[in-house]
Amino acid sequence: MLLFKPKYFFPIIAIFIVLTAFTTFENDWILKKSGEEVKVYNRSLDTTTIKELKAVTQIKTSLSSIIALLNDRETYPQWVYKCGESHLVKKVSDKEGIYYQNVVAPWPVDNRDFVVDVKVWQDEETKVVHQTSTCISDYIPKKDGHVRVTQFKALWTLTPLKNGMVNCEYELLVNPGGSIPIWLVNIAATDGPYETTVNMRTWVLKDKYQKTKFSFIKEPQ
Repeated sequence: MLLFKPKYFFPIIAIFIVLTAFTTFENDWILKKSGEEVKVYNRSLDTTTIKELKAVTQIKTSLSSIIALLNDRETYPQWVYKCGESHLVKKVSDKEGIYYQNVVAPWPVDNRDFVVDVKVWQDEETKVVHQTSTCISDYIPKKDGHVRVTQFKALWTLTPLKNGMVNCEYELLVNPGGSIPIWLVNIAATDGPYETTVNMRTWVLKDKYQKTKFSFIKEPQ
């Protein structure tokens, strides 16, 4: 199985979080929703209107199985919150690919879409796996009826624990652009990352992901 397949995200979570800028000033994480072994946090960056998201869960599975799911892009509309379309734009290597994805918004809000450069690597000593998604908004032409996201940065951190468990953390900064109602922002800020992570816990246990192994990912002994 190739790491990067022809269609699908990764999961975008909570694309409609309003951010006006990116900054290094960080406040403490605040728990916003908890249940089904998933916790969702946010925190302010510089001002209270700027939020960063984090979803956390622990799963008994392999590191490779999680990366296999995260990069099986053609399945994203089935389990990633409000994902309408996702596909490979260009495969750079087994550890890097460029993807297009859109997010379906309720009327009268325009759908959002984005293009990201996705890279995965593993720390040789700790065995922690990282996967980053960085926005490259002008890589392909804009689509009619969509607002192109120009600020997007995401990070998956997969930390092996004892007894075959993996701690999964997903952090996201995104500026959806345009005008979005506050009620929609609030829904996406909690339900988006929560529902996606709950779904991920189920999907990663499917047989095709459990059987996948990558030569560049070493499982802990």
